[in-house]
Amino acid sequence: MASLFDTARARLLAICVVGVLAWPAAGAFAQTKPTQPTPTQPTSTPPQPQPTPTASGAAPSAKELSAAIDELGKLDYATRVAASRVVRRAPSEQAVTALVRAVGEHADGYVRFRALVLLAGFNDPRARDLMVVAIDDANDRLRDVGYAWLEVHPEPPLAEKLIGKLEKELSEFVRPSLIRALAALGDDPAVQKVMIREANRGQDFFRGTVIEALGEHKAVYAVPALTAIAKLDGPLQDEAVVALGQIGDKRALETIAPLQRTAPRERQPALASAICLLGVNCDSHERFLIETLRFTTTNMGFQDLARSASRGLAELARRGRPDAWDALIAIGVPSVDPIRAPIAIAAATAAMGNAEAMLAALGRSGDEKAARLLLRDGFDMLAEDFVEERFYADVRARYWKAPAGSPARAAIERVITTLDF
Repeated sequence: MASLFDTARARLLAICVVGVLAWPAAGAFAQTKPTQPTPTQPTSTPPQPQPTPTASGAAPSAKELSAAIDELGKLDYATRVAASRVVRRAPSEQAVTALVRAVGEHADGYVRFRALVLLAGFNDPRARDLMVVAIDDANDRLRDVGYAWLEVHPEPPLAEKLIGKLEKELSEFVRPSLIRALAALGDDPAVQKVMIREANRGQDFFRGTVIEALGEHKAVYAVPALTAIAKLDGPLQDEAVVALGQIGDKRALETIAPLQRTAPRERQPALASAICLLGVNCDSHERFLIETLRFTTTNMGFQDLARSASRGLAELARRGRPDAWDALIAIGVPSVDPIRAPIAIAAATAAMGNAEAMLAALGRSGDEKAARLLLRDGFDMLAEDFVEERFYADVRARYWKAPAGSPARAAIERVITTLDF
């Protein structure tokens, strides 16, 4: 069974010998097609938020809005989803006022959490003060949202406080968002020192979070530390090489390219993704990722390889590469578990990082409904409340920007409906 994969790998290495491994001497960068530019990340909220579109277009009354906020804490998932939908379709001023009150006064801690998440979807200055206060709250869910908001809206004066929080935050659930909030303040020398320290100590799960954050925030200062980690075979090697690719410093090729000869099968997709992110032979590496993922759907027993290939394609899809998007959908739609799960997660991750590319990919898909259902499966598994709310806000803004009655608006409404927004 492995021969199919090995053949694909051999073809890739043959292409890369000149284009990557011989880079210092041959000047391959001038001969290769660069990756597409990284799309601008969507803002956390639309410029002028409007209610979420609904079939009836009716906004809730004050009584209905109050009742809906109370139901944000219900155990039944469908009830919570319906309640969130009611809040989102309320007029902005009415919704924000009710949410602010709920965050500060509601007796149910989960309602306070969900209210703070929903508040992130509205462009209202009152959110800032509540988010900053939330990082001191005893409710770990509120702290998590507060830190997540500070990653998107970094405040340099809070750097010292966040560093202090890192020494005191005991919740494993909250520490990743705190780390990411610190990564967003990477211009601060004290933060840089802390991030390098955290990348090299503790359990692999937490170190992986640090490495991922360093990559996504393009922490050039961390390249030497990440390079050292990338040279070590183990569970953090994938994160380190992808982070180096995200940062975009081409010196990383001196470390990443030779690993293609020696790294085990499960590491190869991360290496291919990283080299593509660096702008070297991207089309070839993208094809390798697609062939690898397709291989895992017809040859069972390669779940680790499927996860790695899916993640690699997600990184490229987030940067708007159409072939990566089309492959995730084309391969993911007919797939079955256990392979379907990592593909669905990859598609959802890419969607939350680039809604515009997602909508374009849905438009190109042969079966849009099946593609939307694949995304829904991924969203359900990710359960990233704050990030999903930002995505919803971005999609909602695109809905209102599209002309009434246009195919674009209809397509966005179908996405909203499928994802229970």
